[in-house]
Amino acid sequence: MAIGLSTMLEKTETLLGSDHASVVSMNLFVALLCACIVLGHLLEETRWMNESITALIIGSCTGIVILLISGGKSSRILVFSEDLFFIYLLPPIIFNAGFQVKKKQFFRNFTTIMFFGAIGTLISFVIISLGAKHFFEKMNIGDLTISDYLAIGAIFSATDSVCTLQVLNQDDTPLLYSLVFGEGVVNDATSVVLFNAIQRFDLTNINSTIALEFAGNFFYLFILSTALGVAAGLLSAFIMKKLYIGRHSTDREVALMMLLAYLSYMLAELFHLSSILTVFFCGIVMSHYTWHNVTDKSKVTTKHTFAALSFLAEIFIFLYVGMDALDIEKWDVVRDSPGQSIGVSSILLGLILLGRAAFVFPLSFLSNLTKSPDEKLDWKKQVTIWWAGLMRGAVSMALAYNQFTTSGHTKVLGNAIMITSTITVVLFSTVVFGLLTKPLVKHLHPSSKRSSTTALLITPGSSLQDPLLNGDSIYDPYYDHIDQPITFRMFLKTPSRAIHHYWRKFDNAVMRRIFGGRGVSPVVPGSPVETSIRQWSEGVEIKEQNGEP
Repeated sequence: MAIGLSTMLEKTETLLGSDHASVVSMNLFVALLCACIVLGHLLEETRWMNESITALIIGSCTGIVILLISGGKSSRILVFSEDLFFIYLLPPIIFNAGFQVKKKQFFRNFTTIMFFGAIGTLISFVIISLGAKHFFEKMNIGDLTISDYLAIGAIFSATDSVCTLQVLNQDDTPLLYSLVFGEGVVNDATSVVLFNAIQRFDLTNINSTIALEFAGNFFYLFILSTALGVAAGLLSAFIMKKLYIGRHSTDREVALMMLLAYLSYMLAELFHLSSILTVFFCGIVMSHYTWHNVTDKSKVTTKHTFAALSFLAEIFIFLYVGMDALDIEKWDVVRDSPGQSIGVSSILLGLILLGRAAFVFPLSFLSNLTKSPDEKLDWKKQVTIWWAGLMRGAVSMALAYNQFTTSGHTKVLGNAIMITSTITVVLFSTVVFGLLTKPLVKHLHPSSKRSSTTALLITPGSSLQDPLLNGDSIYDPYYDHIDQPITFRMFLKTPSRAIHHYWRKFDNAVMRRIFGGRGVSPVVPGSPVETSIRQWSEGVEIKEQNGEP
């Protein structure tokens, strides 16, 4: 009895000790998040730094301090986990990207975005896989299989759209922002779909049947994932339109939008689809329909809530990566072969540069064939797109851990070299390429004063909330003649404009009548439209009483 009691006490002390360590770790991490936000604010106007690089550097410095304090035993307060990354940190980032995107710019360039994001990623995947197999077999770094080489291609084809979005400005360079941003999301989704397909198939003996099954599985996942995201967004719009939850509680309205968005992501994970694509298109559909079915208070709240969650997740990821990069265990395995690790990292960086150039410039040429002169991608834009996509980040880290470690640990030399090389590539590309991206963009595309001040102009009688609530509704000359009849010649010359013409007619006639949206929701007591009309009427009455026009 006494022995059993003492055993229970020992276990209790161990649990309490682990709980205390977790509390200390979380305190330190939250303090570091606060430090990143403060430093990011102080460095807002700098020519070189952005918050991603700041968080990465702070994480690395913190890892060095912990490594010194622990006597070289550990540099981690949290262990990098692909589950934590994909389940909790990535969803708010991708959803907010879809929710905040300027849809006119995105869908105007949809063909080019799909060219770069899907076909371009496949080209980069092939080049990196073949290059890795060619060089690594000669370097004798370990027993890597054909599946490992293909996984390397998928891992290093995944760009870091998070860091890129913090460098480009949606108002100063709207075309570049929509292209790089859209390509980054589709690229990450394509890379993850490729990676999952590689793990699902036995690729030791590739033949035409397996290749066709592989391609079919890829397109199946791509299409079904998009359809699931659209369906989830439409479901949320229909619920908000019919129930008018906001007339009783704004909190419930906001909470339901957040939960339905996250549910779409988890459903994609449950059915082994591309959750990145699903939650991205869910965000686009929710911003197009659902957002217009809620009250004005909920509109402002959701915009800021989704943006804040995305911002915190981004900073958390880069802190996480920076601290985990100095984990001594990974570097101990490759201590006797530093030359191989440096060589592998250098080859991978070279293949990333080559793989990106191999699709950006040829696909830009093809894309320009169907664009009007003022919409074509000149060499400056092409160089910017090529450079902005060179950074690698947490997606590459998560996929590498999944392929080359077991529960975040490995003692196999080849696997350890791949992990340390991935860390090196991520750190080098994010810091070096990231530091040079902002001055490169400013040099190639000097921002006009007009673009930076337009958003701040508030006319008499307007509200400070108007720019936030209007979103995409700013006048766009591209769509000035959208209601004119589309001829076959116009369709061949500008297919994106013709497609948008017919989509807008269908959207106004069918979709918005069912799912709501700007200007077509029914006037029902307590509904967002009724509230807006009542507020507008009250404003008109006040102006009339004051003798204002």
